[in-house]
Amino acid sequence: MHVALYPSDASPELVRALADSGYRLTPVEDASAVTDQEPPDGWALVVIELGEQPLIGLAVARRIRDDGTAPVLVVAPRPLSDDMAGAAFDDFILAPVDPDELEIRARRLAVGAGGGPPAEIVAFKDLSLNLATYQATVGHEPIDLTYMEYELLRYFVTNAGRVWSREQLLSRVWGYDYFGGARTVDVHVRRLRAKLGEERSSWITTVRSVGYRFG
Repeated sequence: MHVALYPSDASPELVRALADSGYRLTPVEDASAVTDQEPPDGWALVVIELGEQPLIGLAVARRIRDDGTAPVLVVAPRPLSDDMAGAAFDDFILAPVDPDELEIRARRLAVGAGGGPPAEIVAFKDLSLNLATYQATVGHEPIDLTYMEYELLRYFVTNAGRVWSREQLLSRVWGYDYFGGARTVDVHVRRLRAKLGEERSSWITTVRSVGYRFG
């Protein structure tokens, strides 16, 4: 599978981890190059390493995602910047990358972009999730969710009423023990609340010293 990698001088550790996972890498200089250099069978994924100029990388990520070219995986520096909260990407991983974690995240995004199971709808009040197309609507209006935002919201909807710790959500939604910290969940919850809107943001309740409850 083909992966576009930005910037073209990404860290050797990231390049090696992606290559070891079996991806064919094409370094790109900017968002336009992602379109210009797209292979005939398309990109499986676009990986963006934010590095020392995170705002530039996030701008590239937004352009690529707005174009709908491919899922976008961001490699973010530590500590996690507040700029990430409103950024446009499908998932992120903290640097320095763990090769196993990178492989799992990349595979989930690449597989998610290739199709899904037969149509099935899950709903909560006026929220509807199509499990086949990864589309979400609220009040009959579409809402734009990243892959992991959708997965977290789907888990909330199908397990409404129960309290989940951040660690449980990381394990059950992300699919493995995530070593980057529980703030991953907080970032995605904050995004979901914003996208659901003021009237519906209270559907996701913070349970102090425990985690979150939906519904």
